[in-house]
Amino acid sequence: MSEVAVQASELWSSLRQRTQARIGLGRAGSALPTRHRLELQAAHAAARDAVHSPFEPDVIAAGLAGTPTVRVRSSAPDRLTYLQRPDLGRRLDPTDRAHLPTGEWDAVFVVADGLSSRAVHEHAAAVVRETAARLEDWHLAPVVLAEQARVALGDDVAQAMGAAMVVVLVGERPGMSAADSLGAYLTYRPTPGVTTDADRNCLSNIRPPLGLSYTGAAAKLTGLMTRARELGLTGVGLKDETDTLPG
Repeated sequence: MSEVAVQASELWSSLRQRTQARIGLGRAGSALPTRHRLELQAAHAAARDAVHSPFEPDVIAAGLAGTPTVRVRSSAPDRLTYLQRPDLGRRLDPTDRAHLPTGEWDAVFVVADGLSSRAVHEHAAAVVRETAARLEDWHLAPVVLAEQARVALGDDVAQAMGAAMVVVLVGERPGMSAADSLGAYLTYRPTPGVTTDADRNCLSNIRPPLGLSYTGAAAKLTGLMTRARELGLTGVGLKDETDTLPG
């Protein structure tokens, strides 16, 4: 191998250590080298598994031992319907809605399977615990564990329970480099069917050690929630003023 080729190989190797993106993979004829092709197929399989793996609320409840929880479903009766009818994943099952506890809550956390139950199983409980620990003067509702749920289901939950604010922790759409990414969506005074994504604040890629840490997510969420309560809004009018990512 020539000196130039060696230097190029070393450069690509160095760059690959700094990103999960697939770069500098080379080629075998007109195709990818076998090793990288197999890695791509494995990543695709992991993404499919993340989307279709069943939600296990007992896993979340165990991680939140000592914290009251309540379980609900969306109006999507099964996984296939959920994937084909996003609108049904945004609405509570009427029976479950009627059984939600009500009160004058400052905020409610909703843990939703979304498009990656794996992300929720691995990360959601820790984020709820660390964030709630920073909200000592807040009146928090029982944590809602929602199956076949999308982000906007939190609007319905907050309205039904009488919560001023909702934080939805949801499994994000898996990509070819991450199948376990958790998102957190914060909304102040949501109205089902009226509130839009522009009215929410989002933290994405919560998945230590490769993404945002639990401590970092909790610090940012606490800052945003505190500021949202002061301003009476979330979304494009609320900016993240956290300078650093602790943890």
